[in-house]
Amino acid sequence: MPEGTIIKALSGFYYVLHDHQVTQCRGRGVFRKKKVTPLVGDHVVFQAENEREGYILEIKERQNELVRPPIANVDQALLVFSAIEPEFSTTLLDRFLVLVESNDIEPVICITKIDLLSDEKRAEIEQFAANYEKMGYDVLLTSAATLDGVESLYDYLNHKVTVIAGQSGVGKSSLLNAMKPELELKTNDISSALGRGKHTTRHVELIFVQEGLVADTPGFSSLEFMDLELENLPFCFPEMARLSEKCKFRGCMHLKEPKCAVKQAVESEEIPSYRYEHYLQFVEEIKQRKPRY
Repeated sequence: MPEGTIIKALSGFYYVLHDHQVTQCRGRGVFRKKKVTPLVGDHVVFQAENEREGYILEIKERQNELVRPPIANVDQALLVFSAIEPEFSTTLLDRFLVLVESNDIEPVICITKIDLLSDEKRAEIEQFAANYEKMGYDVLLTSAATLDGVESLYDYLNHKVTVIAGQSGVGKSSLLNAMKPELELKTNDISSALGRGKHTTRHVELIFVQEGLVADTPGFSSLEFMDLELENLPFCFPEMARLSEKCKFRGCMHLKEPKCAVKQAVESEEIPSYRYEHYLQFVEEIKQRKPRY
């Protein structure tokens, strides 16, 4: 039986990519009985008489899975943030990073609109970029207008499945247009080409960009830490996870414990204070979370 990857799910149909061809499939009833829904990104076994009449027989084990947006087997998340208009926000970036890290997805930070910066503002953004690189993240400074940094994005996208996420207005569509002009995505509007038109059904679709598959999504429709357990939060801050071995107490939460290597790193400015403040903010948020029944 052939195997392929679901690149679009719409109105009960699943479009499976196999050998550079796309076959329209339906899911077998067994999935409904097991309460399993095939997702975009799933690796599946299917059978088909032709390109319009196929059936998905089996869903292979998932590497990871996101609920909002609904997609599986994501290699990385390209987190797109503008340097200006809207202003760069470390609070929002750290929230995205924790969500991505908690789903075992590799994050890549992309800061757009650097062509609009004054020298002073650019120095500030470059300092933020240096901070995040020191934490262990890859950071790209780009401009869709001048194409600065756009070419370096290709190396990250090739041969991978990438989710592009970020708040509206940061230049996600402009960036995709710069990489693949034939997409002709509307900027400052919702992209109907990817199922996000004002009057169309919202869906996730994987599209080819260079030699990779990219899912341009409305982003994470929920930025709340609904499924993240408090004890796992420190592991979503890689710089804290690395230092935790030096803490006096095993399982240190880096709050009020004595001889905490993370708090010492904050005091010595090895870890930026804003990063630790966001950590404390997220701790409180998870503590205040209402239990789900």
